[in-house]
Amino acid sequence: MPFRGHRDLEFNVPTTDQISHYLHGTSPEEQDRLSKLNDMINGRSLAEMNLREGESVLDVGSGLGQLTRAMARQAKAKVVGIERSAEQLDQARRFAAQAKESSLVDFRQGDATGLPLRAEEWGTFDVAHTRFVLEHLRDPMTAVRQMIRALKPGGRIILEDDGHDTMRFYPESPGINRLWQTYIRTYDRVGNDPLIGHRLVSILHDAGAIPVRNSWLFFGACGGQPELMKTCVENLISILEGTREPILSLGEVDASGFKQIIDAFREWGKRPDVAIWYAISWAEGKMP
Repeated sequence: MPFRGHRDLEFNVPTTDQISHYLHGTSPEEQDRLSKLNDMINGRSLAEMNLREGESVLDVGSGLGQLTRAMARQAKAKVVGIERSAEQLDQARRFAAQAKESSLVDFRQGDATGLPLRAEEWGTFDVAHTRFVLEHLRDPMTAVRQMIRALKPGGRIILEDDGHDTMRFYPESPGINRLWQTYIRTYDRVGNDPLIGHRLVSILHDAGAIPVRNSWLFFGACGGQPELMKTCVENLISILEGTREPILSLGEVDASGFKQIIDAFREWGKRPDVAIWYAISWAEGKMP
């Protein structure tokens, strides 16, 4: 049955199991984690996008809308933001209203594999962007093809996603690498791809775009930076605690060991001599 979720929109919505499995949920704690993560990395993403004034932008998986609104400010044009989660969408609209920026974004509820665009909107966007979405999709290729279809000739498609094995700690906090590797293995148990960042260029090519750029965005800090503890360490702890049950279900660590590793990592973050490195994969293509 077609679903009508926006005036003049009609699209088929697959079931949740067909679409994706988002391990982290949409609890208030997860919303807070995502908001803090946005504060830390959005500037890097915007600098790499280099949006030009007047460009029309489609943001797929807009989440809390912080980056979406920032893109609208940079382009000085309204951005269409697509988000599947009703909870995320409600919070994004609240954030926009609080910032008096509701007019900057056209937020719509919909799925990355069935974009809720009007017939006349297909093939009209200058830029289509998605971040931290493809890793959670069972069919990322369909989502990328939808994004390409939304672009005008010569338009840009930008994919940002994770290759979780790029995480590095020095010196290592006891057990944290083992726990992180176990977390990575929870992804493929539900049909997700924790290493999709490494194949973004290949996905662009296979989906019909012309790959033009491949890069990494740095995400990390050291003991002398306040964001080490406030953002990096606490963000990682929130990720691990939010997926505690899937991690424990693999049987590689028990509840007591999990707590010990987390407690040790929190203390590790207070040291002046430690460092975290992480790379967010970035791939850009053009519509032929």
